[in-house]
Amino acid sequence: MSETIQTSDAGDAARLIALGLRPKQRPSRDLIYADLVRRYRQDPVFADLVEAVAAGLGLAVLAVTNQSGAVLAAMSESAFEVKVDEYARRVSLRDRNVEKVLHGLIHLAVAALCFPRPDDLADDTYVGRVSVEQVDQVVREACRMLDEAAAATEENADPLHEAPMLEQVWRVYARRPSAATTKDGRLASDTTRGMITKALRFLVDQGFLQPAGEEGGGTFRTTPRYQVQVRELAAEQAFDELLALGVVATSKPTGSLQRRGPEAADV
Repeated sequence: MSETIQTSDAGDAARLIALGLRPKQRPSRDLIYADLVRRYRQDPVFADLVEAVAAGLGLAVLAVTNQSGAVLAAMSESAFEVKVDEYARRVSLRDRNVEKVLHGLIHLAVAALCFPRPDDLADDTYVGRVSVEQVDQVVREACRMLDEAAAATEENADPLHEAPMLEQVWRVYARRPSAATTKDGRLASDTTRGMITKALRFLVDQGFLQPAGEEGGGTFRTTPRYQVQVRELAAEQAFDELLALGVVATSKPTGSLQRRGPEAADV
């Protein structure tokens, strides 16, 4: 940045970052936020300043748009990083050593269900939908396919060549019941659907999902912030492995589901 930076510019850059750290804040509801987003997108010097201030705080700027606002990601060892223990506390994990791995698989399935095709991630107008039942069905179908593949190779003790990262968790997930009720009639938290519910509520708290109230409980729609985050996740090996199994369903605008066929997989 060769141009002179004023104190007020630094203050505006910090203010944009602060707004980005508020998960449910949107430029469409805040004139100051909207003006800072416009400035970031139109003024390269200001954009560089925002990214420099963010980096100094241990944050990476993933995107700044009118739809998503400022989307930030915490770098390793950043004060803003949500570590496993912090996530475990927020979602009340009972057996952290086991359930943190299962929650990783759940979050992977949610992302793949919401944005199963590259075009979905590239289209800023696309809104994905997901439900507790869909996530559980997809993960269990993936578990079934991996179990069949393991039996076919007769090497159950070794990682599967086709999905080495997923193999680490599918057996544990498959052993958990889908649903059970507590004595007072609530969904038991240690069931797979109980865990999925916790994970989805966490994503709502982070501004990544919104309840789709018109469709009843347990269904959620994506936000632009989540789309940006999943673009980053799409580069992960495990994400590709889950999609490669071909068990992820594609949401239609009406909210119905269809099994992904060969033609969908090649999109």
